[in-house]
Amino acid sequence: MRLLIRNIKQLVQVEEKARRLVSGKDMSVIPLISDAYLLTGSGRIMDFGRMEDLPEELKYSQKGIKIIDASGRIVFPSFCDSHTHLVYAGSREAEFADRIKGLSYEEIAARGGGILNSARLLHKTSEDDLYRQSMVRINEIIELGTGAVEIKSGYGLNTEDELKMLRVMRRIKEESPLEIRSTFLGAHALPAEYKNRREEYVDLVINEMIPLVASENLADYIDVFCDKGFFTVEDTERILMAGLKYGLLPKIHANELAFSGGVQAGVKYGALSVDHLERTGEAEIACLTGTDTVPTLLPGSAFFLGLPDPPARKMIKAGLPVAMASDYNPGSSPSGNMKMLMSLGCIRLKMLPEEALNAVTINSACAMGLSGTHGSVCRGKVANLFITKEIPSYQFLPYAFGTDLIETVILKGEIIKTLSLSKQMVN
Repeated sequence: MRLLIRNIKQLVQVEEKARRLVSGKDMSVIPLISDAYLLTGSGRIMDFGRMEDLPEELKYSQKGIKIIDASGRIVFPSFCDSHTHLVYAGSREAEFADRIKGLSYEEIAARGGGILNSARLLHKTSEDDLYRQSMVRINEIIELGTGAVEIKSGYGLNTEDELKMLRVMRRIKEESPLEIRSTFLGAHALPAEYKNRREEYVDLVINEMIPLVASENLADYIDVFCDKGFFTVEDTERILMAGLKYGLLPKIHANELAFSGGVQAGVKYGALSVDHLERTGEAEIACLTGTDTVPTLLPGSAFFLGLPDPPARKMIKAGLPVAMASDYNPGSSPSGNMKMLMSLGCIRLKMLPEEALNAVTINSACAMGLSGTHGSVCRGKVANLFITKEIPSYQFLPYAFGTDLIETVILKGEIIKTLSLSKQMVN
């Protein structure tokens, strides 16, 4: 069935031709159409334009077309969340209290908390239960407007449990209307049993985990936590080279805790994105300039942990294509709310609303290899959209940081959530 949304107050992020990403000063521009319509069919965006240009055949009731009257409402492309860890077991609110008492992220990790805590919980959790817990979060982010998400492993830290996580991701791909990309992150932390034997664990990742992940076709990408107290540049390069041999493109955790060299390693190996970047200076910005690697900021994590905010303004001024993602995980960013993330981008990183919107749509789609199909309103792209409640402008979305403004969610042309059934009619 086709879907016609008409009388749209503002249809934002429209493109006649799909762009890969938006860089520098161009990030401050959002193309839009006022008083618009949008038509979808077979899960794709078929047409859009001004209401005055609505084709004659769509002005009258037609069998097989569902109509939504979006008067006073704004239509956005769905958010693309290019960095999450939302397949996990349990929660870590006790560590939240520890940080309030003054312990740092590194101190909590050093005494067996952090990632190792999640690894213990995951080991005790069955694959079915892990799937059920994860689907609760998947449904949550769908209602919050996310239409595509990247999910990382990394709470297994042994071969069996890493594969368990990735199998859950495959099951989510099969069962959820979300577009899913999966990333193998076996090098997320050093397991307790490998303390002082980091090279042996890296060998395990390279010689056992990667071949098995590839043989079952369980991951699209490979990642390494290249940072102080975790994995070195040398470890990272060894793992990335091994992943590339099996067709796993790199995405890197870099420079969250220190100037780790992770940005440079990511660029050297053609990483799709380098993520976190709280510690980013002139050298890192210069290294990223002119490359295909997308700098991806995770302001929810910096906010939750009290870390320095990444220098978004310097990056944009340098002409970089900044993306933002939620980092949804149990320890450092227990939220997948991309609308709130836009607000953090504006309030903490001093990004304009337009820059923040580009960062969570087109650029974040690019950071997960989906810019050809997601991240904007363009003919032929997947019809992943959300319709707001009645609001004055698209800038109201990050401005009203604590208010749920999403009324209708559409994924692959199908209505997933709606709060205003009286506004709809089926012909």
